[in-house]
Amino acid sequence: MKILAVSDLHGNIKPILHYLKDNKVDLIIIAGDITHFGPAELGEDILNEICSFQVPVMAIPGNCDPGSLHINIDNSQAVNLHARGMVIKNIGVCGFGGSNPTPFNTPLEFEEIQIYDEAKKALEGVKEEKITLFVTHAPPYGTKTDLLPSGEHVGSKSIRKIIEELQPTINICGHIHEARGTDKIGNTEIINPGELSHGHACLIKIPDSHDEEKIETGIIKL
Repeated sequence: MKILAVSDLHGNIKPILHYLKDNKVDLIIIAGDITHFGPAELGEDILNEICSFQVPVMAIPGNCDPGSLHINIDNSQAVNLHARGMVIKNIGVCGFGGSNPTPFNTPLEFEEIQIYDEAKKALEGVKEEKITLFVTHAPPYGTKTDLLPSGEHVGSKSIRKIIEELQPTINICGHIHEARGTDKIGNTEIINPGELSHGHACLIKIPDSHDEEKIETGIIKL
C-alpha cells in the first residue's frame, strides 16, 4: 500500500492536486489544519476536491480548524478519524485531532487528560493489527517533531504517553511547521511531514506482506 500523508494544508491544496494528477497512491491521510481558521464548509469542500481523484481519504481536524469541522468531515466523502479507528486492508488506522493547549487560544484545543482518554481508546480499538497508524495533529512531546527554533518542546505529553504504552507502528503528526522531520519513541516511527501548504508531504510504502521491517517512509516535496 502506498500512502500519501500530509498535514497543515491551511486552505492551500494546490501542491497535492498537482501531485495527484501525475502520481498514484492507495490512500491519503490528512493530519489536520485543513483550513486556516475556517469556515468549516471550506474544509468539506477541500476534502471533496481531494476525494475527486478517487483515492480513499482519511482526515482529522487541526487546532486551526473550527471546532465543528468534524461534522463537516462526516458530511464529506472523506473518512473522519477523529477519536475513531478503522481497519483498511488489515492495517489499523486511528486518529485524534486538535492540539494540546497553546498560548494562542486556537479553536480546537483539548486538555491533556481528554487527549489521553479519547486517543488511547481509539488506538486500543485497532492495536491487534500487525501494523497500526496513529494519526494525530499534535506531535508527541520531547521529540524532533515538536521542537521550536527556540529549543522548546511544545507537543502533547499525552500523545507521547500513549505511544510509549501501545507502540503503534507509525505516528503521523503535524502542527509544528518548523519541526518537519522524523524521530522514534521505542519502536514507533514519528513523522511530521511539514506544511502541505508549502509543498511538503510524506510517502509511506507498506508491503503486501505487512512486514514492518520493510516499511519505507520518506518526506518529499510535491
